[in-house]
Order: sequence, then C-alpha cells, then structure tokens
Amino acid sequence: MMNEEVLEQSSASVEGSAAVEPAQIKVSVHADALPETIVKGDTFEYRVNVTWEASAGRNALLVVPTSSANTKGVTQIGLREEHSQVVHNGKSVSNTQFVYKLLADDSGNVSIPALHFQIPSAEGAVEVQTDIVSFRIEEPSDTVQFLILGVCVFGIVLGALLVVLQKKRSSEAKKKAVKQEDAELAEEFLLLKKRIAKADSRAWLLDLEKICKSWAMMRYGSDNLEELAKAGTLEGFDSLLEEFAHARYGGGERDAFQNKETWKTAAKLLNIEEDE
Repeated sequence: MMNEEVLEQSSASVEGSAAVEPAQIKVSVHADALPETIVKGDTFEYRVNVTWEASAGRNALLVVPTSSANTKGVTQIGLREEHSQVVHNGKSVSNTQFVYKLLADDSGNVSIPALHFQIPSAEGAVEVQTDIVSFRIEEPSDTVQFLILGVCVFGIVLGALLVVLQKKRSSEAKKKAVKQEDAELAEEFLLLKKRIAKADSRAWLLDLEKICKSWAMMRYGSDNLEELAKAGTLEGFDSLLEEFAHARYGGGERDAFQNKETWKTAAKLLNIEEDE
C-alpha cells in the first residue's frame, strides 16, 4: 500500500528564499496493517503515513487530507495527526501519520476507499493517495453473545436475590421490633395489675386506655379505639370502651374487684397472659 511522487521544486518554492539549484523531494504514502480480526461493533484505527525526504534544513511540507474513510460497513468517527522527523547524512526524513478512528457498523466484506492527500506547492498542488484496502468484518461469535447474555442473567438473578434478602432482613427486623414492643407493652400491662388496689380508679382506667391505644396503633396503625370498634375491627371492646368513657367524664367510685375484672377483660382482648 505505497505510492510515490517526486516533486521538482526550486528552493524558493520550498523555503520562500532566492532561487538556487533545484531540490528533489521524494514523497511516499503507505498504510499500516489493520487488526487481524475486526468484529461488528468494534472501534479500530487505520494509520496512513505520508513520508518525504529532502535536504536537511528545508521547511516541512503541508499535507492536507482531502477525503474520508467512510464506506459501507465502516464509519469514520475521528482523525488525528502525529508528526516525526529524522536527520541522517544531510538528509531530512519527515513523516506525518494520519490516524483514522473507524467504527465497524456492519458485517461482511468491506473496502476502505483510496484516501487522498494534497501537498500545496508554488508550482501547484500535488496529490498522493493510498491503495484500496479490503478486509472482512465478522459477526460477534455465539460465545461472546452467550457470555454477554450470561452476565446479564447473572446480574438479574443476583439483583433479585439481593432484593429478596433485603426484604427478608427488613421483615425479620420488623418482626423483632414488634416483638420488642409487645414485650414492653405486656410488661406495662402486668405492672398495671399490681396497682389495682392502690391507684385511683379513674386514673387507673385512663392508664389502661393508653395501653389499649398503644396496642391498637401497633396492630392497626390507629389509636382511635371508638372508630376501630365502629368499623368492626375491635370485636368485644364495647364494654371496655364504655368504662374508659365513664372514667374520662368523671364516673363514680369503683372498687378493686371491678378494676380487676376490667383488667382481665382487657388481658383477654389484648391476648396478654395474666401474671399469676
């Protein structure tokens, strides 16, 4: 993949100074080899080198790309230049490398067209070009596809497993919290029994009502005992609610036996075992 052009120019055309003996500048262009395997979806580089040789000290040539590498199955997505120069035995060898960044967007046999470059000079522009480069773009292998699919499936399964474990941990934590609250409520309820004979009846009933409200909030998310009873959620609470209302609005005296019977009724409704 190499083409050569020989430019016969005066030093004035190259350096912009007074004319002296003609100078011969030899220009060559070639492309580096492509990757051995290119698969659809790959991004790869196609490197084209424009090299020229002249007497040391002469100005560098300006090399201008005038075409693109776009073709069926290949899209040019970038282009950059890299420059180098070596001086040896009074000769200057300069190189401009054009690096085409290409995307393989289809499979099958593909040909990158001849790429054209223009070198302006006082005698007129000189054009050089690469050869046409043919190669094949492969379809992604089944192994790669299955590997990608396997990774996706594994990710989905792992995600689902993490969600299940998180829900399980959350459920266990919630059960533990409810169990702790039940234990604290039961302890408070059993302590209330010990105050039956000593506490003021009205204050005792109101404390029992607070415990029942806490229990309802834990179970049903509401501490409005009257509304829960009307909705049929609290079965058997009617007599207990009447006593709470009686205590709130200032009823008469009650003896310890009555309070003990009320406590037993509440213990049964709240499913709390008596501490005998």
